[in-house]
Amino acid sequence: MPIRAVIFDFGGVLMRTHDYGGRNKWAERLGLPERELEKFVFGSAAATRGMLGELPLEATWEHVAATFHLDEAELRRFQDDFWAGDRLDGELIGFLAGLRPRYRTALLSNAWSNARALFTEQLGLDKAVDLMVISAEERLAKPDERIYRLTLERLGVQPQEAVFVDDMPANVEAARALGIHGIRFQNPAQAMADVREAMRG
Repeated sequence: MPIRAVIFDFGGVLMRTHDYGGRNKWAERLGLPERELEKFVFGSAAATRGMLGELPLEATWEHVAATFHLDEAELRRFQDDFWAGDRLDGELIGFLAGLRPRYRTALLSNAWSNARALFTEQLGLDKAVDLMVISAEERLAKPDERIYRLTLERLGVQPQEAVFVDDMPANVEAARALGIHGIRFQNPAQAMADVREAMRG
């Protein structure tokens, strides 16, 4: 079957951390190894439940503040530093937007309840994709096959007609298990080349 739709992950693909200085500063201050701070923020029970829409976004940060005894001002500085090194990849966004209208495009993200507002009002990603599927809104998260099936259904395509790009191996493997053309993101040039190759069949 020819490819009719292209689906991209957000964090780690379209938005990536280029400078870990802010996170490393807080990791050192809190006595954590580098990169462990990210695992704590994204991997806590509160964060996971927030990603599934079971808790509000604030619960994740309240958990961070309570664990590390941060007051309100310190928590704000923590959040500012935590996100300071993230950069949106304009080249990839342009590539994705340029696939339309020949191909249907979608964003499939494991994200908290603020994601749609962030993606649309702040980042303008609604101009690059036809569809956004966000885990907190669906109460489903990758690699659960149901969120892939839901995305395909809303795009109106069969698994073999879709390409999916994600940086997490488990998420790519889950997509492939359904028959989707799964591509593991390593860098922008590789990802775009692999999508083009899938389109050529």
